[in-house]
Amino acid sequence: MPSTKEIRVKIKSVQNTRKITKAMEMVAASKMRKAQERMRAARPYADKVRSIVARLACASSDYSHPYLTADHHTNRIGVILVTTDKGLCGGLNTNIQRALLHRIKQWESEGKTLQSTALGGRGLSFLQQAGVSVVSQAVQLGDKPVLDRLIGAIKVQLDAYEAGEIDAVYLGYSRFINTMKQEPVIEKLLPLSAEMLAQSEQAKQDHSWDYIYEPSPQEVLDELLKRYIEAVVYQSVAENMASEQSARMVAMKAASDNAKKLIEELQLVYNKTRQAGITKEISEIVGGAAAIAA
Repeated sequence: MPSTKEIRVKIKSVQNTRKITKAMEMVAASKMRKAQERMRAARPYADKVRSIVARLACASSDYSHPYLTADHHTNRIGVILVTTDKGLCGGLNTNIQRALLHRIKQWESEGKTLQSTALGGRGLSFLQQAGVSVVSQAVQLGDKPVLDRLIGAIKVQLDAYEAGEIDAVYLGYSRFINTMKQEPVIEKLLPLSAEMLAQSEQAKQDHSWDYIYEPSPQEVLDELLKRYIEAVVYQSVAENMASEQSARMVAMKAASDNAKKLIEELQLVYNKTRQAGITKEISEIVGGAAAIAA
């Protein structure tokens, strides 16, 4: 049985740990609110750009953009993985990495080759350990997504797709559902699928006319689709950052609660050990007094 001094040292250590996790919980809660506001503020723009792209894609035009042209023989795949730079956020990174690893094994079993882009330090380490070729990266993104830092890494995959070096690009990130739930998502970024550009019947009726392009269909679609890809990537990083702060707040709260329970258990053990020591001392005194009296 440990001595009372050892138990006191352990209680003090757990108390110090609880102070740290409690402070991290409060910091994460503050950052979470700001991250959620940025995420929700970016959603209307992304939805509007997607809607415009969907209408133009369905409009009659002699120009067919490479992003809208699907190749039925998909043998070379590019993967963009969005993760956090730091840990201590529960199973957030583990969930998206597990989902992507399952897809990687599936692709490799089908004889497909992979190249990847890592947005976030945890994802970079995972891809390197998984043996996937990393062609570009962007780490230390901070608490606020900056498009200029993201688009450079993404452009490597986009250029490879336009050059015909890869046949499809997939995007993996953690979608924010609510504070307690974040969903790992792996979706096709290029070529743009029919599901991503699907319109409601009302939208089709409201925008069923042909378009006049100025200066030309090629220039309009090139610029618009570029903005669309930027919006999708920015939104995915914003969603992942909101998920990160939410997961970290929940994880740190659970750690603080567990530390509190451990302190209570150690305090009980300390009291029992201290009482046993006092009882032993009293027994020794009584035994010694009885021996002297005899």
